[in-house]
Amino acid sequence: MSHTLRNEYQEYRHGIRENFAQFSHQLLQVFLVGMTIGMMRTVVPALGETEFGVPKGSFMLLTTFVVAFGFVKGTLNFVAGRLSERIGRQKVLLLGWAAALPIPFMILYAPSWNWIVAATVLLGVNQGLTWSMTQTAKLDITRPDQRGFVIGLNEFSGYVGLAVAGIITGYMATAYGPRHGLLIFGVAVIVLAALLTILWVKDTLSWAKAEGAKHAAGQSTGPKPRYPTNISDKPTTWEVFSLMSWRDKRMASISQAGLVEKFVDALVWVFYPVFLYRHGLSLASIGWVIGVYGFVWGGSQFFTGKLSDHIGRQKPIVWGMWVCGAGVALMLLGQGVAWWSLSAGVSGFGMALLYPNLSAAVSDIAHPNWRGSAIGIYRFWRDLGYGIGALALGIVASFSGAIEEAFWFVAVSMLLSGLVVQIWGEETHPRLNPA
Repeated sequence: MSHTLRNEYQEYRHGIRENFAQFSHQLLQVFLVGMTIGMMRTVVPALGETEFGVPKGSFMLLTTFVVAFGFVKGTLNFVAGRLSERIGRQKVLLLGWAAALPIPFMILYAPSWNWIVAATVLLGVNQGLTWSMTQTAKLDITRPDQRGFVIGLNEFSGYVGLAVAGIITGYMATAYGPRHGLLIFGVAVIVLAALLTILWVKDTLSWAKAEGAKHAAGQSTGPKPRYPTNISDKPTTWEVFSLMSWRDKRMASISQAGLVEKFVDALVWVFYPVFLYRHGLSLASIGWVIGVYGFVWGGSQFFTGKLSDHIGRQKPIVWGMWVCGAGVALMLLGQGVAWWSLSAGVSGFGMALLYPNLSAAVSDIAHPNWRGSAIGIYRFWRDLGYGIGALALGIVASFSGAIEEAFWFVAVSMLLSGLVVQIWGEETHPRLNPA
């Protein structure tokens, strides 16, 4: 790397404090991203039968919208990572908001469940492009020793937004009707987010290039991460994909854990509202129970991400998988709003332990030159878990004739996946396990 190029990147200072204004804008963005998916989480599945024509007991049909979401979002995560290394993070973020604009109108005019599935495809495009970029942009402008805290804050903001939206839309659906309530809420959130992106969000790709230039010039300080050695300096898409998926055991264990933990979120999205609605809860009460899951998940990440900067990533990930699975099983072992809320909270806390730290572990050992791609491919596998999980839930519930069996399937899957991380994974924090 030339002396001129190194000098060009000297002005880029990394850290939360040094980039606080832009960091704050990105936090607001991910809050709005969370609200966008949150508007589809309470009202739509609970009223699938009465409002959108899903026949009673059609578990496979009910899961189709989450299957579509998972496969689309997973693919767009993959695309977003590579695309952002070519055209920049801000443009990809804006494309994501453009994709979301038709969603509230499609819900308003939906004559059948097929329209809801189509709207969820666009939601998958929106989430794959926007959520990926808010995370990648924050990692671009902050320091390696802040990664757990940064991702924890990012996911805290997003999932608090999701929980808030689930509660608000429950009340709005009651006040204005499900379709008009979602229209008003959705248009307000999406238009605001797009305007903020245009007016205030800066592109952060140059910060990532500056970090890469420091590494190339031997000017990096602090412990050296355990980067994979079996990959080129400027790898192809296939090189990064194969590394993340099977060639590096650490990355493979992280990717499979990300995929399996989405079984829980697919269950919460598709079957929790149906399960609670059948037990006589109102839409507002369902919004609160599922909101507990989102609030605990989101709120705890404020601490669990930072915790991993001190104790490492491996232990929180493994324990998080097991605690989250236990919370799912607890849902079936008691009755009443208080019990279901407690169970949802246990799953939310497990999610908070594992969720930001899987991403932080990828960031620890992905080189700045291909970190955007690595995060995109991890998120591809992770969000593919929505599609695979929802499909598996539909099959299990259809064959057994009861949605309760889907809960047990998810609980066992989380236990086994945590064991894989325990066996295949290793501590990735550079300070605790340097090269």
